[in-house]
Parts: sequence; structure tokens; C-alpha cells
Amino acid sequence: MNGPGGVPGLLRGLGISASGLTAQRRRLDAIAMNIANAETTRTADGGPYRRRFVELVQAQPGSTQAVPGDPMRIPEIEVPRPGAAPASEDVPQGVEVAGVVEDTTPGPRVYDPAHPDADADGFVEYPNVDIAQEMVSLMEARRGYEANATAFEAMKSMLQRALEI
Repeated sequence: MNGPGGVPGLLRGLGISASGLTAQRRRLDAIAMNIANAETTRTADGGPYRRRFVELVQAQPGSTQAVPGDPMRIPEIEVPRPGAAPASEDVPQGVEVAGVVEDTTPGPRVYDPAHPDADADGFVEYPNVDIAQEMVSLMEARRGYEANATAFEAMKSMLQRALEI
């Protein structure tokens, strides 16, 4: 039975943790981009910068299925009874990045008729980036990355000890 990217049996745990590391790194990249562009009122598309977030899906053997609800939430996985062989579709496969999605909510409008991007009424539309929200997301992604790195190292250590037997 294979795991993420065709990783066989004992190495599946490494593949799952690696997929989590990749997903959290992509989240960190998107958050960094949001913070860097929090004051960008004009992009190549002509409007203000729009906040971006990473949409995650649970990796499935042979297909990807979107995780319903919060795009950052990974669903709970039912653990089989001891001694019962799990069906291949019940085996955790990790997480995949479905893509980076642009948040379409409008940003704040500020009256500043002297600003070069002001409209005819003197209002400037700023990006829909909330720095406080981005900092919370940054802490979540960082902790998720650390947790996956710890799990990866623990699994690697267990496999090394198993090879010594």
C-alpha cells in the first residue's frame, strides 16, 4: 500500500509529514506576500492588492477531495480498531495544496483626494489585508510547520532504530 507520492508502507509517515511541511510552507509564503502588500493600492490588474490564502485538500489515493468548510482545516481521520486492516481509502494520505485563492472581499475605502489612486470622489481602496489576522495565521502556519517537522524527525528516528534491530 502506498502513501503520498507512492511512498510505501513504513515510509508513509514521512510522506504525510512532508506533505504537511510543504502545505505549511506554502501558507507561510502566501502570508508573507499578504503582509508585504498590505499597503499596495495599485497592482498590474489595476486595483488594490487582494489577500491570498492557500486552499488545502486531503490527499486521497488516486484523487483529491476538497475539505469542506474552513480551507485551513484538515478533517479528523477515523482510526481503525486494533488488529483490523484498514481499507486503502481509510489510510491517511497527508494533505495537498489545491491552490492559492484570492479573497474577493472589498478592502477599506479611505478619503484621501491627494492620493494618486483616488477615485473621482477622492476615495482610495486599500487592500483587504488585516495585519492582525495575518499575524495569527502566521503563528498557526509556523506551529503547524514545527509540528510536522517534529513528527518527521520522530518517524525518521523510529525507522533508524528499526534498521538497527
